[in-house]
Amino acid sequence: MAVELAPHQLKAINELSNGKILCGGVGVGKSRTALAYYFLKDCGGSLNINGEGAMGKMSDPKPLYIITTAKKRDNLDWVDECAPFCLSRDPESSFEGLAVTIDSWNNLKKYSDVKGAFFIFDEQRLVGSGAWVKAFLKIVKQNRWILLSATPGDTWMDFVPVFIANGFYKNKTEFVRRHVVYSNFSKFPKIDHYVEQGRLQRFRLSLLVDMPYQRTTVRHRHAVLVDYDPDLYETVVKKRWNPYKDEPIKDVGQLGYVARRVLNSDPSRLEAVKAIAGDYDKIILFYNFNYELDDLRTLGDNPEITVAEWNGHKHEPVPPTGRWIYLVQYSSGAEGWNCTDTNCIVFYSLNYSYRLMHQSEGRIDRLNTPYTDLHYYTFRSLAGLDKAITKSVKSKQDFNQKAFFKF
Repeated sequence: MAVELAPHQLKAINELSNGKILCGGVGVGKSRTALAYYFLKDCGGSLNINGEGAMGKMSDPKPLYIITTAKKRDNLDWVDECAPFCLSRDPESSFEGLAVTIDSWNNLKKYSDVKGAFFIFDEQRLVGSGAWVKAFLKIVKQNRWILLSATPGDTWMDFVPVFIANGFYKNKTEFVRRHVVYSNFSKFPKIDHYVEQGRLQRFRLSLLVDMPYQRTTVRHRHAVLVDYDPDLYETVVKKRWNPYKDEPIKDVGQLGYVARRVLNSDPSRLEAVKAIAGDYDKIILFYNFNYELDDLRTLGDNPEITVAEWNGHKHEPVPPTGRWIYLVQYSSGAEGWNCTDTNCIVFYSLNYSYRLMHQSEGRIDRLNTPYTDLHYYTFRSLAGLDKAITKSVKSKQDFNQKAFFKF
């Protein structure tokens, strides 16, 4: 069996080594590159690549563990990626009898005692110092590993677990003591700036293996202006009143939620989806909240359109029908899966996270997509909140709700 690898993938394989981050935009083939590195470089095997060579035994075979998103695990995406390498979760059907374990980040702690294996950590989930980071640091001391990410880090704190794993720092305390300066004008610990950033940049560059790729797809982004009730919005934002519970708003978190509900539940958004559905047979639609989902489910009243969901409660696959709308909650399905059956994504409401919106776009922009033109429809109103979120996303920053509302 031959494995097809593009020039940018072959280059990355040669540059990878233990503990590095394979960094490339969504859809550039990081999964296949990681498997080829594991097979060829770490285990010492040989492959038929692009019609040349032959599959041969490994000089140093190791069990393979793949830690990925729950959606990518459940959709069997990695099972499909392993097939060209004759690797399987069933050791009796797998090359050299190697067992492949594929699981989600939620179960990472289960593998803390594994030794002598190879781990592929798919999608960056290592932020802070919680249970995942502790399990990760224990695993990497006893195994070989690489990490895959389209967005490896927005701040230097995002790199701390990987820096520790590579021996650059003993722990987070050492990193903070050396590089972090906290603000003197904040009631809670807030980083003001970093020092010795030249050292941090050198460490970062030593770990990143970039996968630049000239895409053949063209992304067309369409801003869809939708209506909102300005009087109701002012009642929430100016008077700090919750019209849904008829009571005062208590904190900035509730203020943001209620203000967004006023905007995101406006009937004009649903009408805009129906208009787009007249131009596309298959649509992936991203949303944030359950009240949006309640409205969106009414799209299934059209007998010609199949509506399916992926969120914290339902894990339905993309419909096999000729016309469908796939409702995906940002937090559950913004990354770690792909769909090449459509070239249309609708962002029903804006998300505060630039990273999640960027990752969401990549669900249809894949190496194997049959489409050249990809269309993204982003709904937003003229309300100040939507304008501010849009500005943050365009500048590749997460939206700061507390700063906006000045609660």
